[in-house]
Amino acid sequence: MARMTDQPARWTRATTYPDMWVDPDDDPRDSDGPEPEGELATLEDYLSGYRATLRMKCDGLDAEQLARRSVPPSSMSLLGMVRHLAEVERDWRNWITDGDPLPKLYGRKDADFDDVVPEQAAVDAAFADLEREQATTDAALAAHPDLGERLGKDGISVRSLLVHRIEEYARHCGHADLLRECVDGRVGQ
Repeated sequence: MARMTDQPARWTRATTYPDMWVDPDDDPRDSDGPEPEGELATLEDYLSGYRATLRMKCDGLDAEQLARRSVPPSSMSLLGMVRHLAEVERDWRNWITDGDPLPKLYGRKDADFDDVVPEQAAVDAAFADLEREQATTDAALAAHPDLGERLGKDGISVRSLLVHRIEEYARHCGHADLLRECVDGRVGQ
């Protein structure tokens, strides 16, 4: 187990504000355009921002670094988080359908975290899974633009599901901050 003195030195690429991940001009999440109009567009914008943040926290790491369990005894790793969010996106579709649930992507419960391997093929597959599951869930919800509409067996509102998705990504982006800092010392928003 690593001792605190074995941790990498803290650093950032930002030069303007030392607590930022990148300088504002280099941040792909920022746009110079107007804020989104309406509740649905605002929720989708927040979700998009957190998704981009997760990708930024993983950017530039190799397969071993992405699979590293950086905060023992937790089984969390950045790669496990990508796999977990792909699994969660799929599960959210189960919430909005009346049919049989889709099978888990990675098998048994917690396999998304527990079964990560430090191989580039596993990294590529996890990001492909995440992109596919995000797009499929986005498309399923796009058919229901009324935020008050209730879907699935439990009658969850579209609004509630979108807010829950934002909450899930935001929480895991906080975890990603800590995991990334433990991997290579990089810090920032």
